[in-house]
Amino acid sequence: MAQYTNHFETGFDSLLIYVEDSVKKGSVSASLEGGSDFSLGNVRCATRIFERYSMIGNNRLTLSVTLFGQDGDVHLSAVASGGSQAMFFKINTFGEEAFLNKFIDSMENYQSSRR
Repeated sequence: MAQYTNHFETGFDSLLIYVEDSVKKGSVSASLEGGSDFSLGNVRCATRIFERYSMIGNNRLTLSVTLFGQDGDVHLSAVASGGSQAMFFKINTFGEEAFLNKFIDSMENYQSSRR
């Protein structure tokens, strides 16, 4: 399992749209598998689950992204998982790390473009 967290000072909706677009454009096989949105007053939470095929591991991987924010402060958490074909422990984590690293690059591009 590979993880990434970051804080953004931006609009919640604009970051959510960017997340969805960047993952789907980042890989031919990436797809949005599901999501959930919740709000309480002006606090919002959105979770998106993406999946893609990994040629390295010859299997599918997931990337779970959660945004939690209020008034232009948005916390992002992303977790990539899957990819191993072992029964009791992970042998190959290259695919999930690659999936997450591509996502991290796109989030850093977003953050630097907002400065």
